[in-house]
Amino acid sequence: MLSAKLLPRVRTITTLAPTCTSIVPLSSSLLLDSYCQPNPQLNIYSSNRTIDDFVKSGHLNSAKKLFDEMPARDMVTYNLLISGCGKFGHPKQALYLYDEMVSHGIKESASTFSSVLSVCSNAGFYTEGIQIHCRVLSLGFGLNLYIGSALVDLYMRMGPSVRALDLFDELPERNLATWNLMLRAFCELSRPDEVLRMYNKMKAEGVEPSGLSFCYMVRGCSNGMLLDEGKQLHSHVIKLGWVDVNIFVANALVDFYSACGSLIEAKKSFDFIPVDDVISWNSIVSIYADYDLIFDALELFFRMQLCRKRPSIRSFVEFLNFASRTGNVYFGKQIHGYVTKLGFDHGSVHVQSALTDMYGKCNVIESSVAVFESAPGRSLECCNSLMTSLLHSGNIKDAVEMFGFMVDEGIGLDEVTLSTTLKALSVSASANLGSCRLLHCCAIKSGFESNIAVSCSLMDAYSRCGHIELSHQVFEKIPSPNVVCFTSIMNGYSRNGMGREALDMLEVMIQRGLIPDKVTFLCVLAGCNHSGMVKEGQLVFNSMKSVYGIDAGRQHYSCMIDMLGRAGILDKAEELLQQTPGGGDCVTWSSLLRSCRVHGNEIIGRRVANILMELEPVDFAVYSLVSNFYSEIGEFEVSMQIRETALARKLTRDIGHSLIEADWLSPICEVAGKMVHDNIALLGELENLNVEEENEVELFEEPSWTSERGGKVLVNVDSFGAAGDGVSDDTQAFLNAWNTACSTPKSVFLVPAGRHYLVSATRFKGPCADKLVIQIDGTIVAPAEPDNWDPKLARIWLDFSKLNGVLFQGSGVIDGSGSKWWASSCKKNKSNPCRGAPTALTIDSSSAVKVKGLTIQNSQQMNFVISRSESVRIYQVLVSAPEDSPNTDGIHITESTNVVLQDCKIGTGDDCISIVNGSSAIKMKRIFCGPGHGISIGSLGKDKSMGIVTKVVLDTAYLRETANGLRIKTWQGGSGYVRGVRFENVRMEDVSNPIIIDQFYCDSPKACQNQTSAVKISQIMYRNISGTTKSSKAMKFACSDTVPCSDIVLSNVNLEKKDGTVETYCNSAQGIGYGIVHPSADCLTSNDKDAKLAEPTRNEIVHTEL
Repeated sequence: MLSAKLLPRVRTITTLAPTCTSIVPLSSSLLLDSYCQPNPQLNIYSSNRTIDDFVKSGHLNSAKKLFDEMPARDMVTYNLLISGCGKFGHPKQALYLYDEMVSHGIKESASTFSSVLSVCSNAGFYTEGIQIHCRVLSLGFGLNLYIGSALVDLYMRMGPSVRALDLFDELPERNLATWNLMLRAFCELSRPDEVLRMYNKMKAEGVEPSGLSFCYMVRGCSNGMLLDEGKQLHSHVIKLGWVDVNIFVANALVDFYSACGSLIEAKKSFDFIPVDDVISWNSIVSIYADYDLIFDALELFFRMQLCRKRPSIRSFVEFLNFASRTGNVYFGKQIHGYVTKLGFDHGSVHVQSALTDMYGKCNVIESSVAVFESAPGRSLECCNSLMTSLLHSGNIKDAVEMFGFMVDEGIGLDEVTLSTTLKALSVSASANLGSCRLLHCCAIKSGFESNIAVSCSLMDAYSRCGHIELSHQVFEKIPSPNVVCFTSIMNGYSRNGMGREALDMLEVMIQRGLIPDKVTFLCVLAGCNHSGMVKEGQLVFNSMKSVYGIDAGRQHYSCMIDMLGRAGILDKAEELLQQTPGGGDCVTWSSLLRSCRVHGNEIIGRRVANILMELEPVDFAVYSLVSNFYSEIGEFEVSMQIRETALARKLTRDIGHSLIEADWLSPICEVAGKMVHDNIALLGELENLNVEEENEVELFEEPSWTSERGGKVLVNVDSFGAAGDGVSDDTQAFLNAWNTACSTPKSVFLVPAGRHYLVSATRFKGPCADKLVIQIDGTIVAPAEPDNWDPKLARIWLDFSKLNGVLFQGSGVIDGSGSKWWASSCKKNKSNPCRGAPTALTIDSSSAVKVKGLTIQNSQQMNFVISRSESVRIYQVLVSAPEDSPNTDGIHITESTNVVLQDCKIGTGDDCISIVNGSSAIKMKRIFCGPGHGISIGSLGKDKSMGIVTKVVLDTAYLRETANGLRIKTWQGGSGYVRGVRFENVRMEDVSNPIIIDQFYCDSPKACQNQTSAVKISQIMYRNISGTTKSSKAMKFACSDTVPCSDIVLSNVNLEKKDGTVETYCNSAQGIGYGIVHPSADCLTSNDKDAKLAEPTRNEIVHTEL
């Protein structure tokens, strides 16, 4: 026709268009299009046929171009292009076309609604789909088969609602495709019960299932692991002959038996499949890899290649998943090389996701990120894999930021995204109620509120924030909770010390026919442990084997041993520990030893200590624990020997760290709560204030008492006339010896052992020659009579000043003979005049001084004062005075910087350690305090004075039966500040006021007048503080209304009262609590009106050991 130079008419072109589609789609279409283009009279009919041709040929852009050039369009035109946009993944454009169609007044048809509703269903545009349903009703369209099926599909994808089932029942007719639609929806929703119900309904209505129907039903049984029901379907399938003619049904049966754990049946089903089916080969290889039968999987994999069958993506994904589960990065890299060779690494989202996950789970996070970055696009699956990899490798901040990246890039969210983000939030120190609620809202909006994984993650997150009631609300909304759901809520109850509720939930679970597993029992045992429910815990533990046939693991035994140990049933705890599989580990034996310490059981404690030393001969923590046990039972020499053995073996404790996570939760929500302080720089600096171990401090050369004197010049006080009989006054002999030693380089001022030297108030002045050692091995005693004291030296006894680089050491004693001074104190007898009394040992205006091993006792008033000095190191010093001796502070630090106190034991009648004005960079480690008034900062600000104390760290202390624990005290009317203080790893026993900040301190016989000014207290951290209190107010923050306390941080604090409940008192106190805080510190307020206080958890026991 063309060769005869005859031009085709419209009818000719429209007749040829479908024929060209089936022969040479692209070239023929373009040829016909070239004839159509110049014709301005081209009618709508022919254009529609051409658009249909383009859509069927997959050339959507050409169809759009022609659509845009058409002078007029009708309903068919829009229907064709809406269907094409939906088919080729352009749902937004399809909806835009539909809106344009309605706005131009073109009436929709049933075909229009069917197409646009399918687009909404597939794209998840559920709100738009419901709006279109309303338009269907408003236009009076009947519920025909096509519109009805599309609506049923829409509502089923939104969740198996009553509305979807009603629509299905209202359909005037239902064909097989409609039934399959329902089966597919319930299969995808993992509702095997509904799948089987629909199957029975099909049979009742006489509808014969197709092969596709059986595929959905078998996969439904796979999801529910319904082995018996699946076998019945298998029999029906064989009877109808579908296995031989439908390869998809056969493969579904292979997957079904593997999901139910019946690999033999899966292999049998595979053997019935024709050998040339590549899908079946890949299925069985994947199944064996999924069950970690890697050698069998590889054998089948190689056989498959011998049969010239190309491996599919599914096989490689399962191999990579095997490498992820086992951590076998070498095997994973080999598979990576294989998929790269075949070109799967960039062409498949599933392979890229599996590679990202594999490297992350094998702790090669750099490779995981590299695979993710090399992907051509940012798919939801790959983003989820990277997020789980970051969480697995401990990069919590990056995992949460990944959530923000996915939101910003419009990648979308699914149940894996939400569940992983919630897990990351749960394990972080910054978990708070606001961020949990925001993610909960995301889950509701995305339609994943009832998803098992998301619900369990929500329950865990809420319980970690201390809001177990919200966890319970989430649990109640789960349609059909399984064992994992019940275990999650029990874990939340246990974490919050609600053992009774955990037991009740276990009973509910059993009544519903669910069988608890090992994790369930572990959660319930933990709840019994935290709630002190010993009998109930024993019953649960015994029922594991006797009722459910579950062998208890090491964690179950550890939980029971800890429970019995806390209850003081130590003999049974020891017996149970010996029955533990493998004989118990160091952690469990350590737990038992701590219980022996608490309950004072020396017999079992000694046995356990010996076993621990044998189990872990090179663990410093074990030596420290055993040393503390012997110290607790009064065997201080043994305790010191063990600690010295550890030091001799150069064992060290791994330095831990905690994080105050400030602002990285912003990807979740800027208003979800933040833990930021006005001056975060100082808190960051505070985190770096660590106490040096002894080997980190410059060691002075200790003298060797040989004939050569070790290169030292020995200056013995006896050589200068000291009698050493405790009666004669040896003051002048000491001064003469001092003058010689001080002026002689490398000299040793020696107070020999076995003698008592009576010395009056004396000033030992420097500066002195280099490398002076003061070796005190004997006993120095003070005059006992206060009336004989020189009034010019009323506040000193042994006063050393202006020294540099001096070492005080020895096993001697400095005895203040203070009993008569105490009796004459106005605090003992109010009729006595109030006057000052001497300090036993003073180091004043000195630097680089070290004091080691001395004993200071019975001081007239303060025992040991460090004044106006810097770089002072105090080690293994013992300070003691009677509990009722007034004002006998153990170690008093004033106007000094860079002072370290370590391994000191102090028991006095006042503060064990007091830190007052002008002091900074004070570091204390391993301090034993008791009796006494605890460890105090202050008092400060008396008589309207200025007081400044900053950068104080106490790391590891044990306070026993003290009047106060950790105290900061200031007078009203003062000025200045206390800031940058950290108390951590402190254990208390029967302490009257464990944690106290008092800005209303008044140590006066008269009432103190109220003042508006006060010393500012801020940036105070309490971390890992635990023990028992005598007072119901375990924590007291009594702060000024005009100068409130701010930036108080509480982390992992657990204080209990043996015979009652405890509470926290707050007045004008601002701060945060995170981790475990008991009693609750809800009375603390936020100093940022936009910040939300991190919610503390409640009632969980925390043990801090020295």
